[in-house]
Amino acid sequence: MSILSRRISKVSLPILLFLALGFLSGCSREPKLPELVLPETDLASAALIPKPVRVVNKPAAFPLDHHTAIFTEMGRDAFTGVGLFLSQEIQKTQNLAIPVNPDSSTDLFRGIYLIQTPGMEQEQYELAISSDSILLRSATAEGAFRGVQTLRQLIPHISNDTLAEYPVWVIPGGTIQDEPTFEYRGGMLDVARHFFDISDVKKYLDIMAYYKMNYLHLHLTDDQGWRIEITSWPKLTEIGGQTEVGGEAGGYYTQEAYKELVAYAGDRYITIVPEVDMPGHTNAASVSYPFLNGNGKTPKPYTGMRVGFSTLDTRKDTVYQFIDDVVREISALTPGPYFHIGGDESHATPKAEYEYFIKRVVPIVRKYGKIPIGWDEVGTVSLDADVVAQYWQQDKANVARAAEQGMKILMSPAKKAYLDMSYDSISKFGLHWAAYIPVDSAYTWSPETYSSEIPRAAILGVEAPLWSETISTIAELEYLAFPRLLGYAELGWTPPAERSWEDYKMRLIRQTPYFKRLDIQFYPSQRVPWMEADSLLPWHNNRTK
Repeated sequence: MSILSRRISKVSLPILLFLALGFLSGCSREPKLPELVLPETDLASAALIPKPVRVVNKPAAFPLDHHTAIFTEMGRDAFTGVGLFLSQEIQKTQNLAIPVNPDSSTDLFRGIYLIQTPGMEQEQYELAISSDSILLRSATAEGAFRGVQTLRQLIPHISNDTLAEYPVWVIPGGTIQDEPTFEYRGGMLDVARHFFDISDVKKYLDIMAYYKMNYLHLHLTDDQGWRIEITSWPKLTEIGGQTEVGGEAGGYYTQEAYKELVAYAGDRYITIVPEVDMPGHTNAASVSYPFLNGNGKTPKPYTGMRVGFSTLDTRKDTVYQFIDDVVREISALTPGPYFHIGGDESHATPKAEYEYFIKRVVPIVRKYGKIPIGWDEVGTVSLDADVVAQYWQQDKANVARAAEQGMKILMSPAKKAYLDMSYDSISKFGLHWAAYIPVDSAYTWSPETYSSEIPRAAILGVEAPLWSETISTIAELEYLAFPRLLGYAELGWTPPAERSWEDYKMRLIRQTPYFKRLDIQFYPSQRVPWMEADSLLPWHNNRTK
């Protein structure tokens, strides 16, 4: 008997009691399911991204229609919230109203059941799909939410109107056992070089959630702009928030807007990681408060793309009071465990001063209950293991030193994982200082084995950064991010043995209805054999290799 079968048998009696006492009580007649002859289905060939760990077909299918309801165990508010999310998404995409925990007198016959099952891992879930029920088991609401994304992807985009006088969406039958390879599966948005408003970031979060990503790193400060309100230092946004690359108007998030964004992400089980880059990439801060400046020059607003010229004054106590206030205010708004301190490209900071600075800032971050993350340059500083180094440079010396110190490593190698790298030599947007990264190259590498200097046990996860020097609109952002972000989602979730470019690209081409529905302006590379009509391809239909 399989693990899944044993678990089904263990919970079958409670489910039957739940059905008998909660769902069917008060019915004046025995419910009769509508007569439907369902077509053959194949769960194993479904276009799921990321690919699940284990899928088993069964000769059955579930008809999603107006006879369906969602049930969650009473008293489990978080599970009910996941059920409501699923209901809302079905309403939006299928225009089908699916009630959650309806009154027992309603004329409903089929159920989608969200069942809390102890003993499973944090994000692990199991789906069992039959002709009259869908059972989604998980130990946590987070695990249930990940399973709901799989279920959303299994619902056809178009109903089968030949089965009945009303719309029916046929979901293939079988079982899925699934859990992530890495605990951290993230993306990064640079809102400092160009500002993206809260609606743009929410759309990015929606797409990340659909593909089971769970961290969004926001690069909130840089030479070109400061994007988060700090009430104790108001000039940061009054002055530093008004510029961006190219001289455009800039912008910033008020603390209320930032809290709204954090809550929106949290509802999708995505954790926001705020970054305040320092001691370099700090010109916008120094323009706002010149005493912070440490490069000996008069700070002026900067709207170019050059890096490495700015630094904080590492020997002023007032600089560390400033940092304390910034970390304190942002940490109070951000419930997640991490705070990113940047630390990259501090070329204007002497090495000894850089080390001194990092050693003073790390305790400030910990003071407010956060785990420090820094770009891999922090690996050159003697620190304890409770710091995360984000690997980005092609030179592996920094990350090797970090691994030797026992630090966790977040994998973002620029020549494989940087979304701001162009697809090819004629891409409309992006740079190529690290590499050109076509869609297949973004997928065909293994975070587990990419660097021999990093033991597998040290890898926290995978993050795909999107720097914004060359983009300023959501459409341009989407051109660089999609479809490559989906590959990074799979690299973080699916075990290496289950990953195959030939298999993945055939699942990728079947994402176009979802892209169309959300108006995602993706790049239709010729390395993927898109089979949809031209109407499903985006505005920039520049299909180059």
